[in-house]
Amino acid sequence: MVVRDLEALEARAVEMRREIVKMMGANKAHHFGGSLSATDIVTALYFYRMRYDPARPDWPERDRFIMSKGHCVPAQYVALAMRGVFPMAELATLKRLGTRLQGHPAAHLLPGIEGCTGSLGQGLSFANGMALAGRMRGIQYDVFCLIGDGESQEGQIWEAVRTAATQCLGNVTAILDRNGLKAMDTSYCGKDLGGLDARFQAFGWHVREIDGHNMAELCEALDWAHETVDAPCLIIARTIKGKGVPFMENRPEYHNAALSPEQVAEALAALESPRAVQEA
Repeated sequence: MVVRDLEALEARAVEMRREIVKMMGANKAHHFGGSLSATDIVTALYFYRMRYDPARPDWPERDRFIMSKGHCVPAQYVALAMRGVFPMAELATLKRLGTRLQGHPAAHLLPGIEGCTGSLGQGLSFANGMALAGRMRGIQYDVFCLIGDGESQEGQIWEAVRTAATQCLGNVTAILDRNGLKAMDTSYCGKDLGGLDARFQAFGWHVREIDGHNMAELCEALDWAHETVDAPCLIIARTIKGKGVPFMENRPEYHNAALSPEQVAEALAALESPRAVQEA
């Protein structure tokens, strides 16, 4: 069992949110909302649960992480930089011409990125393939896949859900970043996909629902998924889009937005406040 330091993990999540805002900066559109809603999840994965050696990002026995909602990869970039996979200074090159830090994950450019994602709905299929490859090669590792509740309307997600269950991929864990918003509206405008827990369970998955900003619940759920080996697991993480920056929270217009220099300063100030640390 990994020893938890919840206060350190919570502080790291706040630090990651600050780095996300700083790397995105002003006057250029970026995916602030979903990157900030997923930050606690990514923190718990990279700094608590995942078996990972930053000096060997291609280590065959490493745990894998697929960011299916690829537009939120800035959160993963910050985690990889903080783990030492590449220099922190490189974060400032986000989405510049020729950078390794593209707006969506580019596995051929950057060590630590496991798959090219961003065409929504495909990441869970990719995770299944990685789990099957490990089985064929006789290597044990966990595969984590972060999906969005908006992309859960994609048919390929449900094909992958069925495949993971029928193939008994007990080392696959899907984490649903359920922030309730898409690019321009609520996730379920015009098409209510309620009862996701029952839907996954009907396919044969184990399901647990948690507060996706509660580090203790995140760690416990990731431990539960790791220890559950007879079937794939889904962690439904209830989150807030734009978490940590009050003027962004639960606002779909900050899904992909350009901030003014004043808004960047306001966001960073909010993430320096005692409230940010207490609510992480």
